[in-house]
Amino acid sequence: PTFWRIIKAKDVEEFKPDPYLATLLNCMLWVFYGLPIVHPNSILVVTINGIGLVIESAYLIIFFIYATRNTRLKMLGVLAVEALFMVGVVAGVLLGAHTHEKRSMIVGILCVIFGSVMYASPLTIMGKVIKTRSVEYMPFVLSLVNFLNGCCWTGYALIKFDLYITVSTTIASSKRQRNDISMHRSNYLLIPCRSPMASVPSLASPS
Repeated sequence: PTFWRIIKAKDVEEFKPDPYLATLLNCMLWVFYGLPIVHPNSILVVTINGIGLVIESAYLIIFFIYATRNTRLKMLGVLAVEALFMVGVVAGVLLGAHTHEKRSMIVGILCVIFGSVMYASPLTIMGKVIKTRSVEYMPFVLSLVNFLNGCCWTGYALIKFDLYITVSTTIASSKRQRNDISMHRSNYLLIPCRSPMASVPSLASPS
């Protein structure tokens, strides 16, 4: 819904690219983690995150097309840093670690760290939410889906007994859901009530 809205309006409005940039890096790390040269027998991790990588790339292209010049420059800067970081990680791991156990540990720890960053990245919009007294740019459904996704991956990790996936999804999902619930409760419970029609989306914009 977010990107249909952006395409229709031909403007990114107050949406931020931070979550998509963070997710892109997270997907790249998990794809690398799941490769046979790092962590054998993890084809599902590679497949799912590979698909996620393609989807996030498409989202970022759309966002880039309709973003302002300053936002585009910032996005290019972040993407350049992420690309250099991945090159460094791949080279460092393959050249410096010579067993699957060591490679899995190094990349797994990075996945845990940046997975947490990914789930926390939507909080960059917190200032806008508080200022406008609206969660319009922080959809609750999206937050809920991300939480359920984390639960599914936690179940997979427990079945496969993959420590890094378990830690990453458990910490990240609980953090993301706790923050999102707090944000939405603040919006609907602590902020003075407005007219019911004020929160109804315009028929001209997809929800």
